[in-house]
Amino acid sequence: MKRVPFALGFVALAAAPALAGDCTGFVTGVRPLSQYDHAAGHGFLAVRSGPSRGSQQIGELYAGDEVSVWERSGNWYHVRCMAGMCTTPCWGQPTPTGWVHGRYLQIGGVCP
Repeated sequence: MKRVPFALGFVALAAAPALAGDCTGFVTGVRPLSQYDHAAGHGFLAVRSGPSRGSQQIGELYAGDEVSVWERSGNWYHVRCMAGMCTTPCWGQPTPTGWVHGRYLQIGGVCP
């Protein structure tokens, strides 16, 4: 059996590509829930079916919600609700998964 030096094994791990979900973030820059108005688009971040403003809204995220980031397309991020008000939303299904504009996310970790 051939032995691989420890340092080489470490380099291989360090060079591995980021895996989906290794990046987490929080929703910021949206009006507080106290100003929620679905019709006017206030108090939430729209979760969309695709990475564009013209894509259908399929859910909502709220200020402070924690999300897992899975993919990026330009300024749009594919996310899944992990914790917060998004688990019991004012509109749509709980724990939405879809696309949001990155302007409203504070993200960290190993991101796609």
